[in-house]
Amino acid sequence: MKKTICSLVLSLVLGLTSSMALAQSTPKVDIVVFGQPSLGGFLQPIIKARRLDAKNGIEINFVERTPDAYIAQFNSGEFQVGGSAALLSIAVASNQGVKVAYLFNLFDYFGAVVSDQPDIKTLKDLENRQLVAATSTTNYAMFKWLAMSQGVDLSKVSVQNTATPGLIGYALAGRAEAVQLWEPGYSILMAKKPSLHALDLDMKNRWKKFSGTDSFPYLGVAAHLSWIKENPLLVKKMYATFKEAAQWMRANPAEASKLIASAIKGSDAEVLRKLIEDNSRLGTNVAPAGEIRKGIEAVYAAGLQSGYLTKAVDKSTIYAGNLE
Repeated sequence: MKKTICSLVLSLVLGLTSSMALAQSTPKVDIVVFGQPSLGGFLQPIIKARRLDAKNGIEINFVERTPDAYIAQFNSGEFQVGGSAALLSIAVASNQGVKVAYLFNLFDYFGAVVSDQPDIKTLKDLENRQLVAATSTTNYAMFKWLAMSQGVDLSKVSVQNTATPGLIGYALAGRAEAVQLWEPGYSILMAKKPSLHALDLDMKNRWKKFSGTDSFPYLGVAAHLSWIKENPLLVKKMYATFKEAAQWMRANPAEASKLIASAIKGSDAEVLRKLIEDNSRLGTNVAPAGEIRKGIEAVYAAGLQSGYLTKAVDKSTIYAGNLE
């Protein structure tokens, strides 16, 4: 009997020791992202529910922040890795002397302006009207480029800034003549208030004419260069994790939409399912930065043209390492 008890105790100790060793050997990465609803957090519920980070030998801790706090804390180095890394924010950080690089893309660009005012039909109609937007985001910055390319005088538009989660609330309450936002907030909002209409931004045609490519990279994962240099294997593990999450989401839209909806207050899984299946607005496109260089450089060029960027962006911001 004593021998049996001793064997059981030994097995428990060995099992516990093994588990502790495994936990200690799994590298942990803190990734700061925008608070929900956001594209930066869109794949997060899938990664955690299906333990895709653990499967790829990494532990990812997602930390949500408002856009302003995200930018401040990522640029300062408080967070070495950012999962709501819009290309223009990386460009601005680099031009300010912050050594960072865009590792891989997650979503291509989509932005929209919605209104319930019947006389606001085009971007030009926004002049002398009020627009609510999250002005610190680069989605808004790219919208400005689109508006300027259509001859809109943005100095005549009264723009009120709010945090990303507040965009839907303004539109639902009718407290704004127009709201600029993106997915998944756009689909959630339109399902809740179908009386809204979206303005035609003529986005794809204008982008192709300007850039010479259909590639319109927008948001992905970035990191400080010093961290990348020290953790090249973790970069690959992160890429594998996000890529697998995106592939599973596209292959299982019904199940994926339920996971994502559970993380977004007030969302509808059916709305998200349709968004995932269609993908024309969601723009899921996980790709290494080096493979979409032309599109990235075109985004930088648009930033220069709109005045959002004041000088050319260092090429080191486009990670050229092999991620496969």
